Amino acid sequence: MSVSRISQIKAKLLVEYPYFGTLASRLELQESDNIQAFLSDGVVFQYNSDYLERLSDAELGCALSNGALHAALSHENRRNDRMSWLWQLATDYAINAMLVENGMTPPPHIHFHTRFEGMYAEEIYAVLKSEIQNEEYDDDEANDTGFNEENRRRQQQMHSPDQQEAKAKNRPEMEVDTVTKEQQWHQQMHKALKQALEGNDVPQGIERFVNLDALATLNWRELLHHAVERHFRSDYAQIPPSKKLLYRGIYLPSLHSELLRLVVAIDSSGSVDERLLSLFIAEVESLMILYPQHEIELVVCDSKIRSHETFYSGEMLDVSLSGGGATDFRPVFEWIEKTLFTCNLLLYFTDTHGTFPLRAPDFETVWIAPEKADVPFGEVIVLA
Repeated sequence: MSVSRISQIKAKLLVEYPYFGTLASRLELQESDNIQAFLSDGVVFQYNSDYLERLSDAELGCALSNGALHAALSHENRRNDRMSWLWQLATDYAINAMLVENGMTPPPHIHFHTRFEGMYAEEIYAVLKSEIQNEEYDDDEANDTGFNEENRRRQQQMHSPDQQEAKAKNRPEMEVDTVTKEQQWHQQMHKALKQALEGNDVPQGIERFVNLDALATLNWRELLHHAVERHFRSDYAQIPPSKKLLYRGIYLPSLHSELLRLVVAIDSSGSVDERLLSLFIAEVESLMILYPQHEIELVVCDSKIRSHETFYSGEMLDVSLSGGGATDFRPVFEWIEKTLFTCNLLLYFTDTHGTFPLRAPDFETVWIAPEKADVPFGEVIVLA
């Protein structure tokens, strides 16, 4: 299977099915000869090259969408005490039913049946469990009594050497990295769905997987992470250049999305109490965890700049919050213009009670405040 063909199908999905295509574009791919079709465990999309080669473009798009949705919808969080293998099967049926409902063409050898149309994964699980002929099993997923041949084959595939190797290669070194990956998929899923809502292009049946009403009221952390994500993937670097036209002697900047660069300012004036300061610091630490590769300029300011430190990947956040005077935002903006070569985003943690610059800066400003406030420029995210 040509990697370029998979890339072409991903691009086609973005046009024909924007929501599914946006998620599929994030998939990590790995070829394997030890499985019959394809598998996705939320970390890697593992596929048999010969199988994918025989698929039509429409079928391949459906397969990629299936893998992306397994990662984005965080079904494992809803498994509770259900048997892992049977829950995986139920979620597969639910996802494929939704994809077909949206006009996609199911590829051969996938778990799809019309009787599961419009059903939640929990409902499908109950049906499948009741249909197991031999009821003498427990919730130990190692006990395969009652498996039919299809389920036995899938269980063997999920524990194949290549699958175990894929998990080992992608196994996070620390538990926090697992949380980071899940958060990134979760945020991307909500971001894509929010765009679909705004464009009146919501996939049919998605309400069986996501609470659309809750989506309209994202919490402040999700809003903040969305603001950061916009700039995280739009940072271009001249070195190394883009390889697409390099063979023709044309040097274009490449998308450099591995490193997050941003400026964070913390208001240490007398009107900001210790509880609020602690909340500010905790959220900066959260950003450093969410984006492990980072370069953060941290400025503490009341009526003047009290401290400035640069924090790189792997460093602990250790900052002195001195201040206690009046609030003046101008010193931070002046410092950025005089000191930094470039700045795309400033996150300013403050109560917004202070003196603003007379003109808006060239970079985006996001004010993170404890209550709604009128500001002369930028976006306000309210802590709630």
